[in-house]
Amino acid sequence: MTEAKSYKETVNLPQTEFNMRANAVVREPELQQFWAENKIYEQLSQNNIKDSFILHDGPPYANGALHMGHALNKVLKDIINKYKLLQGHKTEYIPGWDCHGLPIELKVLQKIKSKERKELTPLKLRQKAKEFALQAQQEQCASFKRYGIWGDWEHPYLTLTPDYEAAQIEVFGQMVLNGHIYRGLKPVHWSPSSRTALAEAELEYPEGHTSPSIYVAFPVSKLGEGAAELKEYLPNLKVAIWTTTPWTIPGNLAVAVNDKLEYAVAQTPDGKYLIVAKDLVEQLSATLETDLTVKTTLLGKALENSTYTHPLFDRGSKVVIGGDYITTESGTGLVHTAPGHGQEDYITGQKYGLPLLSPVDDGGRFTEEAGKFAGLQVVAKGNEKVSEGNQAIIDALTEAGALLKHEEYAHKYPYDWRTGKPTIFRATEQWFASVEGFRDEALKAISTVTWIPAQGEKRITPMVSDRSDWCISRQRSWGVPIPVFYDTETNEELLTEETINHVKAIVAEKGSDAWWELSVEELLPEQYRNNGRTYRKGTDTMDVWFDSGSSWAAVAKGRNLKYPVDMYLEGSDQHRGWFQSSLLTSVATNGIAPYKTVLTHGYVVDEKGFKMSKSKGNGIAPELIIEGGNNKKQEPAYGADVLRLWVSSVDYSSDVRVGKNIIKQTSDMYRKVRNTARFLLGNLHDFDPKKDAVAYADLPELDRYMLHRMTEVFAEVTEAYESYQFFRFFQAIQNFCVVDLSNFYLDIAKDRLYISSLDAFRRRSCQTVLSVAIENIAKAIAPVLCHMAEDIWQALPYETGYKSVFESGWVEMQSEWQKPELKEFWSTIVNLRDEVNKVMEQARTAKAIGSSLDAKVLLQVADASLKDKLAFYNSSDTLSEKNVDELRYFFLTSQVELLDSLPDAEYKSESEIANIAVVKADGEKCDRCWNYSLSVGSFVEDPTICDRCNYALKGTF
Repeated sequence: MTEAKSYKETVNLPQTEFNMRANAVVREPELQQFWAENKIYEQLSQNNIKDSFILHDGPPYANGALHMGHALNKVLKDIINKYKLLQGHKTEYIPGWDCHGLPIELKVLQKIKSKERKELTPLKLRQKAKEFALQAQQEQCASFKRYGIWGDWEHPYLTLTPDYEAAQIEVFGQMVLNGHIYRGLKPVHWSPSSRTALAEAELEYPEGHTSPSIYVAFPVSKLGEGAAELKEYLPNLKVAIWTTTPWTIPGNLAVAVNDKLEYAVAQTPDGKYLIVAKDLVEQLSATLETDLTVKTTLLGKALENSTYTHPLFDRGSKVVIGGDYITTESGTGLVHTAPGHGQEDYITGQKYGLPLLSPVDDGGRFTEEAGKFAGLQVVAKGNEKVSEGNQAIIDALTEAGALLKHEEYAHKYPYDWRTGKPTIFRATEQWFASVEGFRDEALKAISTVTWIPAQGEKRITPMVSDRSDWCISRQRSWGVPIPVFYDTETNEELLTEETINHVKAIVAEKGSDAWWELSVEELLPEQYRNNGRTYRKGTDTMDVWFDSGSSWAAVAKGRNLKYPVDMYLEGSDQHRGWFQSSLLTSVATNGIAPYKTVLTHGYVVDEKGFKMSKSKGNGIAPELIIEGGNNKKQEPAYGADVLRLWVSSVDYSSDVRVGKNIIKQTSDMYRKVRNTARFLLGNLHDFDPKKDAVAYADLPELDRYMLHRMTEVFAEVTEAYESYQFFRFFQAIQNFCVVDLSNFYLDIAKDRLYISSLDAFRRRSCQTVLSVAIENIAKAIAPVLCHMAEDIWQALPYETGYKSVFESGWVEMQSEWQKPELKEFWSTIVNLRDEVNKVMEQARTAKAIGSSLDAKVLLQVADASLKDKLAFYNSSDTLSEKNVDELRYFFLTSQVELLDSLPDAEYKSESEIANIAVVKADGEKCDRCWNYSLSVGSFVEDPTICDRCNYALKGTF
């Protein structure tokens, strides 16, 4: 018979019918359908026997397509949930969506023609906003499911549903009754572009902002008692201030100094005298481009109650004592104070009884209180460098002789993150949560939480410690109403336990639209309907951060999951967002944090580390990775598992990079794991562990070493999941599949698997190891490569008792497999094998040999104990069916000889382990196994084969 026919007919090649299908775009949805039809997630989440593990979903905004940040976040959550399910925990994951707020309202308004807007009632706007949010939610839901994310998709939580809104009003009511909610006239972050107040979490600070920086001199009109010694400098004495918001000058009611700082009277060349911080005199001389000569000094405390004249308005104001916010880091050391336009200014103004002047309307224009500046816009529009209001103030100060210097100043400035336009500080009547009332409890609660990474605690603690009261009211229609009534005569608010509970019950039944649909009488409890007073409904809605910050009440408690939950997991920006709003509402009502652990991840950036943006075109969409693209470049479709593998590969504790090159590299790793799995499956086609497995005590040492190695690898994988360091899982699985299996064990195993007879011990013992490896690889990769893991499980050629890999539980390692004493020798073998391969490569390059089986390896080993052990493995009975641990199999050569000294050979090397030479193998090449042997030609029935193959064909080897 011919060589080809003989080889194919008598060698045990892997069986391809058990290999997994390669088209992830088609196969992954099929597997997702399998999970859905068999309700795998539902059964495990309810029927697992261990305690529940609840990862509470931070709600993404129902507004537009998903990006890589969403993918990173949701896949991280899913990896954790799937691991917990495999560990046997009940794991109920309720996905959520944030559905209210200005971005949705603005998008709806943009679609409505200007004529229709005149007829747009709050209810019509709310209906359109609801439709928009629900459509976006459904589209995002479909995308998340395509990522392989498990959860209760049929019953998500939406912040617009009646049950959620009622729970939110319940939280608000509890905070009211606990004394933590009040109405006040205070300066808040105000967005002229959105015409509403904003919270800190709704701000962004883009790079590249510049403001008109001005230095202004206010003439001193009268000295306080402590500053009488400065009388000689009158009437040319002035207090110098610095500001980057010239438009706030009309609101100036005081100049604040630090009572502990030393101030100087500095003379200018033209005979004027400026009061500035002593430590800033030299710097100001350079800035103002003039010589300043210090005439005298005094402490800031001495300047208190001195008065000055406003350069633009006919009014006098005081020098007052401010706080530690007044420093010598910049400016003049004296702070222009407009209580209606700044938090610190407001506090100082309250201390001195200053009025709250805020001459700017909700559109960002000066009011009549600003005199001749009325109607001017205070925020720059379009390409304006300086707004018309700022420019007018600068011009007026110049004309009055009060302007010392005007220059552009680059600094961080708050913008409305929704509209991308600058904000202002503006005093308006708003509803606030008094953080001061429960700050200490909040800080204590922070210390009870496990923060991953640990610096998360250091980040959120100062945010809460330094936080001013939380402005929770918004002047918009699309949101949950603040359930307050106002007396039509006195404007006094009506907000009691009875009114809140009554509104809550109505909202629970009809939704928050009822606030606009029903009359005041219907919304009021009966006892307030005929009490001789009339009321009007409030028109403010709640901050969307109050919406999402109440999710612990609506979901964790409302659905009887667990409170506090086990984990919150979001991006690091949520320390000032959802983490904080959830913490504040939970502490204010129940005195505890709503979470036990908080895990944060960084932002997704491009391959060069730059922020992704549409304008730069440097983004990559999750759907492009999964489904590919039909553009000119024909982007490849990698499937969801490659996206998930990328998530596991990154150190999410900082910003993570992604791009086409990175995804391609990840795909290469995915294929290596997949090809390893295919090899294992293909060589198990005729194996049934129940009848074919070899007992551990009977396994050859090589196989026992591999089981020991598995205990190490899968212990490392388990620890990686337990510590949420998924990149360690990625590294461990990669090394195991490529180094331990493909490059070593499986390379050696091919001889046993292909050449031996089907039921030979040496083949069955190898298959025993392969079955342990494939089953546990499937379990170990299941949290990350969930589709591949399930595909592996469905392709197993024997019954396991579990229809899904996720029902099979976590990896299973036997304690008897742990044999660390085997590691030293087999690590030496691995290293020696590498050295032997280097010498064989020399011979192969010189064409002295082709395959490694053409060679005989000669070894000279100095270490006596190692030499004895190698000699033991080199003297085994070649024809014993249990012969596995033989040196020639380890090196994939036809022969190995141990010598006291090496002969003169052309291809050789020296190493710490052994001196090595490679020569041509002895004998003739066997047509079946391709090993060289002196026995080839000895068998009449087939003179082309060796003695080993002769026995194999008879079924005895």
